[in-house]
Amino acid sequence: MNILAINQLSTFRWEFEEDAQAYASHGFDGIGLFRPKVDDFGIDRCSDLLRELDLSVTSLSWAGGFTGSDGRGFDDAVRDAMDAVIDAANLRAGSLVVLAGGRNNHIRKHARRTLCQALKQVSAVAEEFGVLLSLEPFHPGCGQEWSFINDLESTLHILESVGSPNLGLVLDTYHVGMDEEVLSWLPHVSEHLHLLQLGDGRHSPLGEMNRCLLGDGCVPIGEIVHTLLDLGYDGPIEAEVIGEDVESLDYEMVLGHTRSYLDMLTGSKVH
Repeated sequence: MNILAINQLSTFRWEFEEDAQAYASHGFDGIGLFRPKVDDFGIDRCSDLLRELDLSVTSLSWAGGFTGSDGRGFDDAVRDAMDAVIDAANLRAGSLVVLAGGRNNHIRKHARRTLCQALKQVSAVAEEFGVLLSLEPFHPGCGQEWSFINDLESTLHILESVGSPNLGLVLDTYHVGMDEEVLSWLPHVSEHLHLLQLGDGRHSPLGEMNRCLLGDGCVPIGEIVHTLLDLGYDGPIEAEVIGEDVESLDYEMVLGHTRSYLDMLTGSKVH
């Protein structure tokens, strides 16, 4: 069954324990973890608290940046991703989210070759530890420094090139849901889908991610979710609500609204 979860970026200013306690109190069964918060709190303490609250870890974000767009060299980024794989295994995370990195003045062919080389190395470790890697396409309007992989078609080509059974993808409705062809790609995506993230926006991203409350924007979230469920998707459904439009809102209100929206969307047929 699909676990309903929320990502820690949605309550960015809170500490780890405050996140977990609030998510559990609002009836979420899962939590998407943000590595800096995990590092601050400590993995052992995280695991103990989440076990106490009966919260599943639906994702750990993020590893990647293999093209050097964040200032790290290739080898450093790969080593960090391998460390993240081990952390994901210890946290029993549903998947480790991977971002390719921006083009960083590389020609696209070289950036793609670099990404595939990194993913093959990291996938070998992921297979050893039983961790799923989830490559996430980012909308080019807000993610040029984060990823040169911007659409579902490009993501599927990378998965095919790497060929690891542990490598799949994240579909974030904020990043790909405004593409008018998204519904036609879902049958091709569903068998590779490790994580469905829900995000909404009132317009296409311009410069920074600026999401709104789920259901208040123009993303066809309902159509995407119902299509994937009909196709047999049984993985986590994780909300991510972050951006200028929502950062001034009370977090308790955001959590309550998000949980109500997910219940309405799924008809309470999932956790």
